[in-house]
Amino acid sequence: MLLMTLTTKYVNVFVNSKKHYYFSLFCSMPCETKSRFVVLYGSQKGQAQSIAEGIAEEAEDHGLVAELSCLNQDEKYNLEKEIAPVVFVVSTTGDGEPPDNALQFVKRINKNQSPDHYKHLSYTLLALGDTNYANFCNCGKTIERRLQALGARQFYPAGFADDGVGLELVVDPWLEGLWKAVKEASSKMASVRNDESEANVKDSAKEFLGLTQPDVQLNLLSITDQRSQEAVQTDFHNVPSAPSTSSGQNPSTFSGRTEFVSQNDAMQTKDEGIPHISSSSPLTNSVPPLSQSSLNVPALPPPFLDVTLVEVDAPEQNVGPLKETFHEVPISKAVLLSRGDSVKTALLLELDISTCPALTYQPGDSLDVLCPNRAEEVDYMLCRLGLKDRRDHRVHVALRKDTKKKGAHVPPHIPQNVSLLFLFTWCLEIRSVPKKAFLRALVEYAADGTQKRRLQELCSKQGAADYNLHVRDASLSVVELLTAFSSCSPPLSLLIEHLPKLQPRPYSAASSCLRHPGKLHFVFSVVELPACFGRPAGRRGLCTGWLFDLIHPGIVFPGKTESSSSPAPAKAIHVSLRPSCSFRPPSEQSVPFIMVGPGTGVAPFIGFLQQREEARKRNPEAVFGETWLFFGCRHRNGDYLFREELEGFVASGTLSHLKVCFSRDGREAEEAVASAANPRYVQHNLLLYRQQVADILLRQSGCFYVCGDAKNMAKDVNETLMEIIKTELHVDQLEAMKKLAELREKKRYLQDIWA
Repeated sequence: MLLMTLTTKYVNVFVNSKKHYYFSLFCSMPCETKSRFVVLYGSQKGQAQSIAEGIAEEAEDHGLVAELSCLNQDEKYNLEKEIAPVVFVVSTTGDGEPPDNALQFVKRINKNQSPDHYKHLSYTLLALGDTNYANFCNCGKTIERRLQALGARQFYPAGFADDGVGLELVVDPWLEGLWKAVKEASSKMASVRNDESEANVKDSAKEFLGLTQPDVQLNLLSITDQRSQEAVQTDFHNVPSAPSTSSGQNPSTFSGRTEFVSQNDAMQTKDEGIPHISSSSPLTNSVPPLSQSSLNVPALPPPFLDVTLVEVDAPEQNVGPLKETFHEVPISKAVLLSRGDSVKTALLLELDISTCPALTYQPGDSLDVLCPNRAEEVDYMLCRLGLKDRRDHRVHVALRKDTKKKGAHVPPHIPQNVSLLFLFTWCLEIRSVPKKAFLRALVEYAADGTQKRRLQELCSKQGAADYNLHVRDASLSVVELLTAFSSCSPPLSLLIEHLPKLQPRPYSAASSCLRHPGKLHFVFSVVELPACFGRPAGRRGLCTGWLFDLIHPGIVFPGKTESSSSPAPAKAIHVSLRPSCSFRPPSEQSVPFIMVGPGTGVAPFIGFLQQREEARKRNPEAVFGETWLFFGCRHRNGDYLFREELEGFVASGTLSHLKVCFSRDGREAEEAVASAANPRYVQHNLLLYRQQVADILLRQSGCFYVCGDAKNMAKDVNETLMEIIKTELHVDQLEAMKKLAELREKKRYLQDIWA
């Protein structure tokens, strides 16, 4: 930083107003002690926002000032005039699309074509994505590509973090190097500005000296920020290897937090319907060498919420969700699609949407289903907090006046004046996998020394492998974590600060309005999570388990007609439509297309084919393109979903080719060998018909759709397509990749996949 000082032999009394102006100019030059930079984020589910907030909070420890904004808060930042370094943190959602709160920003920079528009801008970028999905980190890559096209300069290499293997593998080292890079960029940008400023000052000084006696000398003094010279580690605190002991008292720094739970309250909850975790579990007990290591533990997240409970005269009557954009619709039918001893239970639900025009859909669209947390898990959480007797109290949440959290705000998914029961049932994702910041915060509330040490290990850099193994990869929930670490007594405010929004679950529409007017079908398999060290007994997925329990008494079994007895009262669920931007049948009916949908991935293609069949009936003279469906499952007699309907499509000519394979029929999995005559998976059938696939995709300008598992199937199909392109076009790997990218760009290679 530069400080302008005015040294004089003596200063005459100025009477000329112009002389007064220059004197005040030199004497009022500001003295900055901290460099500023800008942090902008685009986030769909909160990951990118959390990282951006962490950067802003940590900046002060590095002698910096961060200005935090969401990309849709364009009134808070101005990149057109920004002279400080800018850090972007963005995620990708859907089929490579920007988060909702970054969409307008991306549209704006895509529209701008001036190559010098951001020539003054110095930036870096951290992109979050998942390689299980197509278009990895596409939003971040798009923003970076456009910034560079508009003249911006990168001051620190971009980071592309993969949630498929663990974001921290990229995020942690990227953040470590960020601080030095920001300081260097700030220094360089300040130096350029100071050179320009100094030239302007010298010009002004000459004019000033021309008005007075030449006895004024200007000296530039360099001021070094003492904080930047301190050799301290600000982003981590060292923890010794020996387990610490604890009296069960919370540290004084948390004395201002509103607490509603005592240590005894928290321990009286072993038999609330949640399986007990063994005290010898590797989740809660460490072993050498980690137990003997010194740890780098993240800084404690600052508390930022005050939570109070207000007693009411009458308990809340409405225990359903806040409806907003969701519509309550009855389930008119439930059909079991899987048969026999199938490994997975697959069901079709029919919704009556006849009175809800907002749910008018097209094939390829999805719907969001809003489900509650399980009642027994909500009860456990309330008991654990010592608040079960206050379940009907109203919750009031406000910002702490003394919070040190940058950009702190009450989470938008926390409504005011709802009951505690409602909050835990419909608002907080208690099944979410706990982040390391939450584990770090729990350390302060662990009464047992061994458990305190283990929580420190799991959130530390040295314990990353254990965190991935026992928490992340096992999909351990917050409920299960608190069950395992029984000595932890977190306050209510901590959970509201750290638990994300209870998200609706998306499902593909499996019908056509033309075939089923006023009805909407969707298909799901009941998710079964296996037992692990933090989960003594397996459990069902939250939404699929809830749906199964909801409709179980009224399920129609395969091959049987609906019961003629009095039907059970119709159950209702809350849904909203999620229209697809691109995953739709070709608009031109003559365009051929290929569908790949093993298992429940066939669901949207049932809608495609129902729509096509109705269109053929209504336009018998029209020309329709060729259609292919590649379907696969474990067993023909157990998992062949929609078998009769698919064979009916073939018989009517709606579906030109149906290619099926069964991975477990007539062989042991370990001994199974795929061959041309005996394909096991959909990619094997694709290779078997490579010439036809290539002809439709590369010569007839057809479309290729994939729906289903992202982790294995979608990757294998993508690699198979690459091989087909290489073979049929006689090109190398790079050219094949370019061709696939071109097909994606033209919306002719489309995916609807999930992890």
